[in-house]
Amino acid sequence: MTAWYEGPLASFDTETTGVDVESDRIVTAALVVQDIPGTPPAVTRWAADPGVPIPEQATAVHGLTDAWAREHGRPPGVVADEIARALAESARAGRPLVVMNAPYDLTLLDRELRRHRGLPLDAYTAGHPLLVLDPWVLDKHLDRYRKGRRTLTDLCVQYGVVLDAAHDAAADATAALRLAREIGRRHGTRLGGLTTAELHLRQAVWHAAQARGLEQWFARSGTAADPVNPAWPMRGWAEEAA
Repeated sequence: MTAWYEGPLASFDTETTGVDVESDRIVTAALVVQDIPGTPPAVTRWAADPGVPIPEQATAVHGLTDAWAREHGRPPGVVADEIARALAESARAGRPLVVMNAPYDLTLLDRELRRHRGLPLDAYTAGHPLLVLDPWVLDKHLDRYRKGRRTLTDLCVQYGVVLDAAHDAAADATAALRLAREIGRRHGTRLGGLTTAELHLRQAVWHAAQARGLEQWFARSGTAADPVNPAWPMRGWAEEAA
């Protein structure tokens, strides 16, 4: 049986107006599909005019400005709908979806869909739910005591993966896909025998444990911090609204 990391994969990433999944908006997004390792991936890109100003702090990260979004972006509801349909189509085709720090990108997409379309992301993927591979969760579980940061850039260095242009949605999604394959290969004895459905469920457990561990570290160190949300791969709507 072919291991999941040698089979078809898709990868999703966004660039946004900020880091608050409940209020910030998508500016650009990309879906990268690679059915055979080592072959050039197919890349679909989206650009949205978010309808709110892009803060200077966000522009400093990804280089996207209000003027650029007005010129190149389309209505956010149209873009969110197209993204959700593309993710659902890829899931129906049987591809696992790589998302680095999945609760960020998937929750933000869900909130955009609710805001502009009146539908959750789950409504698009009903019958074929997303099976997510999150390099951050995988690496943290497999090499939990390694010191240092675990951003996409840091993990690419750790695993020898090329990241061509950080903070471009297509480049980041492509690098995350390569990273997932490399994590799978490097830890094949621990991951290779799992189906993506099994791995999806295990990542949810691992992420919850990681969240509890981070909260305990904050408590021991006396660091003031908001509670760490244990939900993965997407934060619940009712929970957040409450």
